[in-house]
Amino acid sequence: MIQTEAQLESYLSEPSAEVVEVIAALEGDILILGVGGKMGPTLAKQAKRAINAAGVSKKVIGVSRFSTPGVRETLHETGIETIVADLLSEDCLQNLPDTENVILMAGRKFGSTDNENLTWAMNGYMPGRVAEKFRSSRLVVFSTGNVYPLTPVSDGGATENSPVAPMGEYAQSCLSRERICSYFSSQLGTLMAILRLNYAIDLRYGILLDIAEKVYAEEVISLKMGNVNVIWQGDANAVALRAFAHCQSPPLVLNVTGPETVSVRYLASCFGRLFNKVPRFEDEEASTALLSNAAQCHQLFGYPRVSLGQMIEWVAEWVQIGGTTLRKPTHFEVRDGKF
Repeated sequence: MIQTEAQLESYLSEPSAEVVEVIAALEGDILILGVGGKMGPTLAKQAKRAINAAGVSKKVIGVSRFSTPGVRETLHETGIETIVADLLSEDCLQNLPDTENVILMAGRKFGSTDNENLTWAMNGYMPGRVAEKFRSSRLVVFSTGNVYPLTPVSDGGATENSPVAPMGEYAQSCLSRERICSYFSSQLGTLMAILRLNYAIDLRYGILLDIAEKVYAEEVISLKMGNVNVIWQGDANAVALRAFAHCQSPPLVLNVTGPETVSVRYLASCFGRLFNKVPRFEDEEASTALLSNAAQCHQLFGYPRVSLGQMIEWVAEWVQIGGTTLRKPTHFEVRDGKF
C-alpha cells in the first residue's frame, strides 16, 4: 500500500522502460507549460527520472504562476528548472526559451461559469499564441474528453472518429484549443499530438477519491452520471511523454483513459465492502454518460500499468489512514457542462 505522499510521488513519477526509451531518443530539452497543476509536478519528475535513467543530458523546465506553496521548491529538489510566468502575458510567453519539446497543460475548468471570458482566453487564445511561439517544436497538447457529447453507455464510449459536440462553455473552449492548435499545425507544419484525457486520478484527487470519501462518510452518492472512465495519473503522464515520438502534422488525436467503462454504483459497492459500510445513493443511472474509448491509445502504447482494482485498493487505504487530499472534487456527476 501507498501510505505517504513521498511514496505516492515516487510511484507516480516512476518512468516505464518505454518512457525511458523515448526520452533517450528525443532530441532537445522538455518545457512543460502549466507544470504547477494537479498532474504537472509528477509529469516533470517522471521526465527527469527518465532522463537520468537514459543517461542523457537534457533539461526539464517547468513554467507556471506557482500559486500553490511548495510546488516550485519540490521541483528544484529533483533538478527541474522553473520559470514563473503568466502565459496570458505576451511578454512572459515570448521570453520563454525556445525548446524542442513542449507539453501544454495549462488551462481552466472549475470556476468557468460566471467567468467565461477568462476560460476562453486560457483555453482558446493562449494555446494559439503558444502554438505560434513554438512553431518549430514538437508540441503535446492536453485536451479533454468533454469535447464529446454524452454517449449511450452501451456504445462503449466515443472514439477519436466520433463527432464532437461539447456541452457548456468549458468544453467548447477546450474544442477551440484543439481547433486553433490544429490550424497552426497545418499552417506552420508544427508536429503535434492532442490528448483527450478523461479522467486522471491519484490518491489526493479524482473520481475514485470522490466516491470513496462519500462512502466512508456515509454520504449520499449521485448516480446522475452512472458510468465513468479513469486512468492512473502516472500512466497518463507516461502517454504524454511517449506521445513526443508520434507528433505529426496534422496532429495525432488520442483519447487517454482506462480500458473500462466503470459503473459508479460498482465503485461505491467496492469501497463499501472495503470500509464495511453500505453505500447510499440518489437519482438513477441515465442511459448516456461522458465516456471515451481509448482503444487506439492502448493499441499504440499498451494497457495502463496500474489496474482499476489496484487503484480502488490504494484509494480505500488512503481514505482510511486520512491521507492528504487536494480538496478539489471532480464534479464528474455534472451533465450540463457547467463547471
